[in-house]
Amino acid sequence: MTGVMCMAAPSIRQIDGQAELGTVEIHGLSAGDFNADLWTSGKLNIVADVRHPMIAPRKSGMWRNIYAPAAVEVENGWRLFYGAWDGVHSGNDRIYSVETADFLDFDNRQIVIENGDFIHVCNVSAVRLPDGSYRLMCTAYPDGNGKNKPSTYVSPDGAAWNGSKAPYPAKMSDIISIEGYDHYKDADINGMNVILYEDGVFRLYFNAFTDFGKVYRATSTDGKNYKFDGKALDVRSVVNDVKKFTSGGKTWYLMGLHMNGDKLWYALSNDGMTFSPAQELIKNQDAADRYIVAIGWVTKGNRLLGFIYGAGEVGGLNRNRLFARWLQKKVEFVAEDGTRYQAKGALGPDRAIIEVPRDGQVKGHFVVYAEDGSTVILDKAPAALMSGGVYVLE
Repeated sequence: MTGVMCMAAPSIRQIDGQAELGTVEIHGLSAGDFNADLWTSGKLNIVADVRHPMIAPRKSGMWRNIYAPAAVEVENGWRLFYGAWDGVHSGNDRIYSVETADFLDFDNRQIVIENGDFIHVCNVSAVRLPDGSYRLMCTAYPDGNGKNKPSTYVSPDGAAWNGSKAPYPAKMSDIISIEGYDHYKDADINGMNVILYEDGVFRLYFNAFTDFGKVYRATSTDGKNYKFDGKALDVRSVVNDVKKFTSGGKTWYLMGLHMNGDKLWYALSNDGMTFSPAQELIKNQDAADRYIVAIGWVTKGNRLLGFIYGAGEVGGLNRNRLFARWLQKKVEFVAEDGTRYQAKGALGPDRAIIEVPRDGQVKGHFVVYAEDGSTVILDKAPAALMSGGVYVLE
């Protein structure tokens, strides 16, 4: 006799806990496996985090400019690296990190790379290798020609970098080489130095302001000495992150781009070398994130949960904070009188916040949609919403 395993239908139930009065909190909404159809069509339910910004600079020092995020999945959550003047006493970019289990709370905030021989070390891109070690690719300024160049930092455990306990003072010798890219000596590669590790090799995606309008790729076996592969995309914006997924039996690469303006873009590829034309991802939400200067994808296994981006309210790009948006299932509550309550925003990748009357109870039903925001996966699930209540989609 052959057994058939049935998947339980989705449901929503109330759980113990407290949301803020005047709201309810819905858990269990984070994105599932990467779905290339959603990204090729551009049908994405991307929700802004209600914390605006999600992370602000510390107040201890008077230099406060925090941006350039790169999130790396670790055993108990993520380690988020970023470039910043994070409440320090001089306007020199350094590389920092914080740890988080869920992008709700952040711990162990520290400097990992000091500017050392340079005025600035910033624009971090990070990967974690299968053996648990870390590799950072950052912008260092100035090199011997007064330009920005990629520099790399290695850690077996996240505590020591390039052989020294953090914070490691960056050295001129940390700058990488790119053989075959004829413009490299005079290239200004500022904030466009993306590292990806796959199949035992390192990929570097980069632009150069001195040769603008193209994203290039180079490959290395040691992460320090690269060989030029060629052009990956014609685009007049800056590459900031590339992640690799599988969907529909195919390999997919997702590239994130910005141009210090009010938008972000993405591009897709099946081979990591030839990318489709860039598509708009988001526009800024309001004046606080008017000038977007960086993007870093947040992944968990084969899932793309959302992205963190650096942005600020001034064109001088020196008052940035870290903001977040999350790819989620869409949830709404339909009251008995026909009033529709929709999420005002997300709280981390897994939760949404819905505003409700502060007093009393609202009877009705939930409707839940997939990550495209339109495909119904749960309809007419009866519930009574209480101000400050917490619910979970299962």
